[in-house]
Amino acid sequence: MEMSKAKEGSYVGLSYPMLARSNYTSWSLKMKVFMKAQGVWGAIEQTDPKAIIDDKMVQVALAAIYQGVPEDVLLTIAEKETATEAWETIETMCMGAERVKEAKVQTLKGEFESPMMKETDKIDDFRMKLSGIMTNIRVLGETMEESSVVRKILRATPDTFLQIASNIEQFRDVKAMTVEELIGRLKAHEERMKGRSESPGGQLILASQNQRVRGGSFRDKSRIKCYNCNTMRHYAAECSKPRREREKRQEANLAQIDDDEPALL
Repeated sequence: MEMSKAKEGSYVGLSYPMLARSNYTSWSLKMKVFMKAQGVWGAIEQTDPKAIIDDKMVQVALAAIYQGVPEDVLLTIAEKETATEAWETIETMCMGAERVKEAKVQTLKGEFESPMMKETDKIDDFRMKLSGIMTNIRVLGETMEESSVVRKILRATPDTFLQIASNIEQFRDVKAMTVEELIGRLKAHEERMKGRSESPGGQLILASQNQRVRGGSFRDKSRIKCYNCNTMRHYAAECSKPRREREKRQEANLAQIDDDEPALL
């Protein structure tokens, strides 16, 4: 605790804040108030052009600054002859570092928003990827709301999670949902889908849900065009409209291919 004499002759007990890498803004505000209380802020920022700044005021202001900075900063400003020069040097150092920090935060936020989960990705692996970026952002002093992370994960899920993601957004309070709760629901869905695909006949169940197996890969029927009626979402073999002769021959060929598919399945 430093006891400093103010202009009026009274004493003000002050505990100087210590400058750190991430607290320049609050540090400078406190130091300004403390030095005003001591009556020496004019040695740094002369608001009254008629005011006389004597050497004692400058030295008291320098002493206050010295007590509020770490050793590496002290060595940097030690050769400054005035309190104004010392203060401006600290401001330049810290604001430059602040701009670098802000740039890093923006880069990390871009990295957080850009990744999308692939069909082959696991929920836990994708979560760990996002967690690493979140940790780096928080280390830099930036806060991230839980709801922002929840919404990002919901946006990043692939088509296999589309139904569960839509249900969560429609029937759950996303703002109140934690990341752990969301991950738990998505993992439960992931396990159910895994169980279906691995069970006997599981591929047939998946194929019946607007998908079709061709050469071991799935095709979405929403992009399929019928050669018989020229409409979307079904094959000519499934078309309910009258067949033309060409389509009948194609249907016969498809039937032969379909006869071979159970072996592939």
